[in-house]
Amino acid sequence: MTDFVLNGTPVTVGDHHEHLLAALREELEVLSPKDGCSPSGQCGACTVLVDGKARVACQTGLDKARDAEVLTLEGLTADERHRFGNAFAAFGALQCGFCTPGIVMRVKSMLDKKGSGLTREGAARLMGGNLCRCTGYTKILDAVQALARDEVPPAEAPKGIGSRGIKYEALPLALGSRPFIDDLRPEGLLHGAVHLSAHARADVLAIDVSAAAAVPGVVAVFTGTDVPGELRSGIIHKDWPVFIPVGGRTSYLGDVLALVVAETRATAREAAKLVEVTYEVLPPMTNPAEAVASDDDAVWELDGNVLSTSSYARGDVAEALATAVHTVSETFQTQRIEHAFIEPESTLAVPVPAGETLPLTHGSSEPVDFDRLLVFSGGQGIWDDRDDIARILDVPTETVVTELISNGGAFGGKEDMSNQAQTALAAWLLQRPVSTTFSREESLLVHPKRHPIRMTYEAGCDGDGKLTGLRVRMLGDSGPYASVGMKVLERAAGHASGPYVVPNIDVEAVAARTNNPVCGAFRGFGANQAQFAMEGVIDRLAEQVGISGWEMRSRNVITPGDVWGPGQVMDEGCRGARACLDAVGPAYEAAVADGRAAGLGLGLKNSGLGNGIVEIARAVVHLRPDGVVEVRHSYTEMGQGVHTVAQQVAVEELGVRAEQIEVIVDTTRELGAGQTTGSRGTLMGAGSVADACRKALADGCRVGVDYVGEYRVDWTHSLDEGVEEPIIHSTFGYAAQLVIMSEGVVEKVVAAHDVGRAVNPLLCEGQVEGAVHMGLGYAFSEGFPCDPDGLPLNTTLRSLDIIRPKDMPDVETILVEFPEPNSPYGIKGVGEIGLVPTAGAVAAAMHAHDGLWRNELPLINEANRERADSWR
Repeated sequence: MTDFVLNGTPVTVGDHHEHLLAALREELEVLSPKDGCSPSGQCGACTVLVDGKARVACQTGLDKARDAEVLTLEGLTADERHRFGNAFAAFGALQCGFCTPGIVMRVKSMLDKKGSGLTREGAARLMGGNLCRCTGYTKILDAVQALARDEVPPAEAPKGIGSRGIKYEALPLALGSRPFIDDLRPEGLLHGAVHLSAHARADVLAIDVSAAAAVPGVVAVFTGTDVPGELRSGIIHKDWPVFIPVGGRTSYLGDVLALVVAETRATAREAAKLVEVTYEVLPPMTNPAEAVASDDDAVWELDGNVLSTSSYARGDVAEALATAVHTVSETFQTQRIEHAFIEPESTLAVPVPAGETLPLTHGSSEPVDFDRLLVFSGGQGIWDDRDDIARILDVPTETVVTELISNGGAFGGKEDMSNQAQTALAAWLLQRPVSTTFSREESLLVHPKRHPIRMTYEAGCDGDGKLTGLRVRMLGDSGPYASVGMKVLERAAGHASGPYVVPNIDVEAVAARTNNPVCGAFRGFGANQAQFAMEGVIDRLAEQVGISGWEMRSRNVITPGDVWGPGQVMDEGCRGARACLDAVGPAYEAAVADGRAAGLGLGLKNSGLGNGIVEIARAVVHLRPDGVVEVRHSYTEMGQGVHTVAQQVAVEELGVRAEQIEVIVDTTRELGAGQTTGSRGTLMGAGSVADACRKALADGCRVGVDYVGEYRVDWTHSLDEGVEEPIIHSTFGYAAQLVIMSEGVVEKVVAAHDVGRAVNPLLCEGQVEGAVHMGLGYAFSEGFPCDPDGLPLNTTLRSLDIIRPKDMPDVETILVEFPEPNSPYGIKGVGEIGLVPTAGAVAAAMHAHDGLWRNELPLINEANRERADSWR
């Protein structure tokens, strides 16, 4: 046994815990320290104070805690909790909030030592052990400065559309009191752990679970033979097996072969290692070019290795290129990228027998009249989760209820189900609550990544720099299962020409199936890759013409009435592209005049799905007798602020206070609207909540009534419809970013983003700053390469080479507001376009510094690039 003092109270814990974090969370149920990567100690989310010093709890053995004083957020004084909570909320220093409790404890240790002498630069250096994927650290350091100076402003709730204010749930998130899925502990809880494939491509001859099942504390082991319904799930194609059964074939190293369920997480994970699988190993197909050309199928029971081909053409490209005064022909390569959200994927499934109430986190339901299964999901589309779980369990859809627990970051990486289906299966068959949370290593292996894409661009312009023709060929590695890979390459194709007028264009983009990791949605969704290439083309042509990068963009940027890309005639909303370019112009000219290396990037990115998909979002406004206004919408809160958007729309329309509003996302109402992706939560969510509010007003806002609102986008066209002037997307956001370097180091980024209408400027700024941080990592250092056997070479958060606080430059955010004519309040969104221009701007700045053109990402970390032999 180990004794120590926890938050002023003597405690005793068993010595069986691997580290202090496990003792705190699993035995003492102190839940503010979060587990983002244990036991590697590389994210800092579990930071606590041990004898007054900041320590990462998952790296602190119980021998180090013996007789020590351990302090967590729960143990801070009321005054300290008020000050820290207010500072982080008021400055927008948190988004998803998963990392925030650890950061707050780190900041407390700094302030205890340095007091008012703590500087912004010193804090950035000392925060190197804490990773935040959302904020870019700018607003965190703003909060630290205010705390050091004792100048903490009040944390004020937002008002209507356009007002600054704290995000929904900011205070409980900052203080670690708003639970994430892994913090939910129902009575009788069991824990699941997966056994993953040892080979990227192998036939499964036998699975022996006897050794795992014999471990004391193990309750059951499930495999593919236990699935009563359909074996496969998927967002677009149902092609992703929830288990690879005996007689099946693995297709990447994230395939699940078994789920072990035990009384404790530690037992389940140890037992999962004892599952014995007999394989016949096959050569993996990890070269996308070879896979596309091969007659051998890379993926079990799927025909062919071309997932999709997206193409379109306008005009006579061959003639345009042949007669161009200046031409460029380049091949660009982008890398595979890991999302690195700090909260690993987690699911809790709770069986609810007939006659009992659903234990929803926002209050129990009426007693159910048949057996139900309540699944707490952090996925980006809980209606899709519900539907696929029901199919896998072979039960009616209404048997399964999913409730969103706002997650600890996603960026697209939680669209596909991760462990929801396996956990639900175990809970349903055992009739006991089951929770499964991935380790960081499992998370890295299982969920989809950003697509690596090879892009060959041929472009020409006239003597004045006006673009005349563009030919593009893209090949993207989508891994084995569809996810949304075909849509990513479709989006890359559609955005291939960037925000520029090109009268003659010919584009083709192919998504290949391989045995590398699955690739799917990631912030930017194909536009990042395409516009890294297009911006490189623009800068090379500018040099040939003899004009600046800014002037080249100015001569070609789209304006209302211009025909863009696949043939869409742009509306008044596209004035935002010019406005963003103009906004960074003075800073660009000043940097060049001062002799600094400066690079520009200009980008556009659609909001919503478009491409001919009919999008329908619904919301419910319900007034309760206690004065609370329930706002139910369809989208996942993952730090981007969609709950705050819903809250502010209700304040705007109903004239109530923000504090009266409770935001709920669950499937007890049929509101399903697909995935939370492409800034559509802001766009579609605002429209549907506004409609519900207006219906409530028209009916006198009666208590106890569900007022259902709807917003739809049903006027777009797909690339292959053959419409003469198609509307590919209903809405676009625009952004210009200026990267300024000094002696080869980025010292400042100026980011002008046209958001249409800033629902909450504080949160919009945070989205831009976080996106710039992510974009700089994408440009300079990050990557998730694999070896020829499909094995990822980076297996920890540190190896991903994410930019840490001390290396983050100043970011100046300029919010531009050119309303979109056809969207609610003129909204365009901000999160999705965030890093579309960044990599191109960095490459241009590096060229200005040393005269070298670069066409491969990451620009300086060759270890994280794609293998050249994978694309021949």
